[in-house]
Order: sequence, then C-alpha cells, then structure tokens
Amino acid sequence: MRCLALAGVAVLLLSSRAPGGDSRNRSALDQGAGIWTGVDRVVAVGDVHGDYDQLVAVLRSAGLIDEQGNWTGGKTHLVQNGDVLDRGPDSRKAMDLLMRLEKQAAEAGGYVHALIGNHEAMNVYGDLRYVSPGEFAAFRDENSEKSREAALAKERPADRAHWEAQHPLGYFEHRQQFSPSGTYGKWIASHDAVIKINDSLFLHGGISAKYVSTKIRDINQRVREELKDPARLTGGIVTDPDGPLWYRGLAQGDSSMNPLVEKIQKTFAVERIVLGHTYTDAAITPRFGGKVILIDIGLSRVYDGIGKMGCLVIEKDSVFVLHRGKRLELRGRGARSAALATAQAYCRIGIKDGRELTGCIRMPKGLRDPARENYGAHRNRIRHPRQPNRV
Repeated sequence: MRCLALAGVAVLLLSSRAPGGDSRNRSALDQGAGIWTGVDRVVAVGDVHGDYDQLVAVLRSAGLIDEQGNWTGGKTHLVQNGDVLDRGPDSRKAMDLLMRLEKQAAEAGGYVHALIGNHEAMNVYGDLRYVSPGEFAAFRDENSEKSREAALAKERPADRAHWEAQHPLGYFEHRQQFSPSGTYGKWIASHDAVIKINDSLFLHGGISAKYVSTKIRDINQRVREELKDPARLTGGIVTDPDGPLWYRGLAQGDSSMNPLVEKIQKTFAVERIVLGHTYTDAAITPRFGGKVILIDIGLSRVYDGIGKMGCLVIEKDSVFVLHRGKRLELRGRGARSAALATAQAYCRIGIKDGRELTGCIRMPKGLRDPARENYGAHRNRIRHPRQPNRV
C-alpha cells in the first residue's frame, strides 16, 4: 500500500484494538447509523482533488485493487475522507472508480466509505470556483454546443466572451449531473459526512464545540437533507464554517483545543479522530498525542506537479502509515518531533520558493493550508463567512 510519510519519515503508530465480528454489520449503538464495529482493517485516504491516477496508485499499493482496478481488499473498509472533487481534471473518473468499488467491496464483505467533503457539497450546491477545465470537459457530449447556444440565446449576456469562459462546453451537463436528481448529485447525497469504525471517528473537516453533542446519525441526516433540497442550505450545517465539512479547529488549533478533543472522545466513545481538509505538508500527522490524525497529504499533483503518496492504516491493534508499500512505524515523542521538524523544513522551502501555497501557520507546526479558501459568495449567493487560519 503506497502511503506517505514525509521524506521517508513515518508519522505515527497508535494502539487500537478492534473487537471481533462481521465487518459488514452496523452497530446498534445509541449513535445510530454511521457506526461499524468488528472491522479488522481500515485504510483511510485523504483528499484526492481530481487526481485519478494518484488515487489508483494509493489503492493498488494498499492492496485494495488490482491492475484492472477491481477490488482485492476483501473485508477491508476503505475510507475516503472527502474532497475527491475540484482542482484536478479527473474527478469524474475517480468517482466512477469509487462507485464501482462500492459494489465490489460489498460483495467481498468489505466496504467503501466515500465521505462527503466540502468540495462535494460545493459542486452540488453550485459553488464552482475550484472546478478545473478538465472537470467540465469530462461532461462534454455531442449536445454540449447546442445546450450552450440555447442558454446563450436565453440569457443574452452583454459580454459573450466572458459568459462563454464562465460556461465552457460541458458546464451545463456538469450542473445537471450534480443536481439533486443527477447521477453524481444523488450519489454524493447518499453518503455519510461522519462515520465511526471501531474506536475511530472519520470525517472531512472536524467536530466543533457547536456539534460535539450531535449524534452521528443526526449530522448525516442533516447533511443529506440539505444537499437534496437547496432551500435548506442557507444557515444549515453544510455551509456552516463550524460544521463537519469545513471546521479546521482540530487541525490548526493549539493546546487550548484539548478539552474539545477529549469531549469528542468521550461523547463518541472513540480513541482518535481522523480528518482530511487541512493540508499537512506531505506527512500524515498526529496531533494531541495521536487523538487527532490529519491525512490530507497533498495527494493530487495539481499542487506541485508530483503529488504525495500516503494513507493511514488501522489494523487490529495497530495504527500506522504505509509509504510506497512499506509499513513505517515510529513510537513516542521523538518520532513525532522528527516528522514535524521535517514538515517544517518543507514549509520553509515552500515559502522561500514563492509557491502558490500561501505560507505557514504558527500552530500547529509543520502544517500549511495551500488553499486559504475564500468562502465568499458565488452563483447561488450562498455565503460562507471567511474562515481565517486559527492559531
């Protein structure tokens, strides 16, 4: 399983004992749907952002698919922590792969959890600032030119060239497919935003104090309902900067976040919280003594032309990183400090070279947010309050 540790440095090993049982059965715990127990092996992959080839490489190195892209993971649970979409050109291919693997894994007794990230939600409700030209082009068909001409005739924009740039061929087909009734819109809205497998909680952004007392079942139900009905979006959980799709406090906050982390552990009865969303300078990074694990390593080549290769594995009594087929384990403070020191070095290099990445945040050390996404208004006028980096 090709997974990543920065510059050959593995970033974590924790203890996790998975209870026995059928890996396909949801638990009947009070939290409700979204909970699985008795899973012997979990593989978690962070943000893909339109890089189909990198996703395939990670899954193959993890032993989850063969050369033809068919499921070979048996009863393994694959968790993709959201943000398959945007920035890169091949998000449609990545979604199609996950859709196929969902069926194949189920037949083998495994499971594919394609969690809802903020970019999945954005594509459904029409915030298209990060959709790449290749993503629109993937939906182009023989009727695209006629569809665009019909829309052009109806809207009669003053600046035709600007309008066409905003509506490339494939745009209207893309919007139909991501609508609540479209193939991909329905697929996204059928998934979970938060899940619990054994004693680990998985989601894209994070659990804030605002939602720490909300059950998994209720979070997922609210997210699905809002994505299926755009009228519910304004002021809802999907667009809330403190909601599970957007919140960065657990990834960027300092030690003052410890009480919240402990409350999450107690409320959801978990040992750890596994998050995507916040880029970690190529290293799968544990925080708060391993209670929070960040797995958005910059898999997509859209960031640096190379891409990073890594994923998290929770296997019986171990939590570790797989990097290019090798299991890398380091215990204790020294390992964590070494990994973060390496990440800090990369961060300094990134600033010095003046890359598009916009700089480092002071806390936690070693982390960088390349997008600094401006949660402003878009076509549908849904506004997201700008979320500053938290120190």
